[in-house]
Amino acid sequence: MTKIRLLLADDHDLVRSGLRAILECEDDLEVVAEASDGLRAVELAGLTGPDVVLMDVEMPGMDGLTATRRITATDGPSVLILTTFDRDDYLFAALQAGACGFLLKNSTPETLIDAVRVIARGDGLLAPAVTRRVIATFANPGAVRSREAATRLAELTPREHEVFVHLASGATNAEIASVLHLGETTVKTHVSRVLMKIGARDRTQAVVLAYELGVVRPGG
Repeated sequence: MTKIRLLLADDHDLVRSGLRAILECEDDLEVVAEASDGLRAVELAGLTGPDVVLMDVEMPGMDGLTATRRITATDGPSVLILTTFDRDDYLFAALQAGACGFLLKNSTPETLIDAVRVIARGDGLLAPAVTRRVIATFANPGAVRSREAATRLAELTPREHEVFVHLASGATNAEIASVLHLGETTVKTHVSRVLMKIGARDRTQAVVLAYELGVVRPGG
């Protein structure tokens, strides 16, 4: 079995110990390194080659958001933000920094384990408790649109645009396949092409871009 390699970045020893205990109970998960601050997390991400970094936000020295930006800038591992703070500004800063997911520390162990596996597969994930509120707050029709992103959006074929709309609404590949009467393999190919054309690293960034461009709207 190929294990998912994990790096834990949190300034509290007890939190890191608890996370390690939860994650290493799973046969497919392995903690390969721990860091107590952002700078060390960046260093270890380069040295140990993890698949996923579980990153706290508030740490001494370099914070988790800065560390995330540095890790993702080098096409490094995927980053899952794991924080106590249910703050919208942290969420959007994390996504802008390149994080693939955002989860609260009061999540269940099962939710955490599932999130790590989702992130490792290359998908994105947001904590259910924050998603709807953040979209309603920040993704409004009056937001500044990215001209470059809009140009990339225009390059999508009609079928790819359909897939993008369903993807942005939170549908899985299986659900998109069912609605559009396509095979899942075909949908997976379309999703990959959509992400490449719009310049999104993963599904989470695609969702954010879709709201910024008005492709989907809160409550729509």
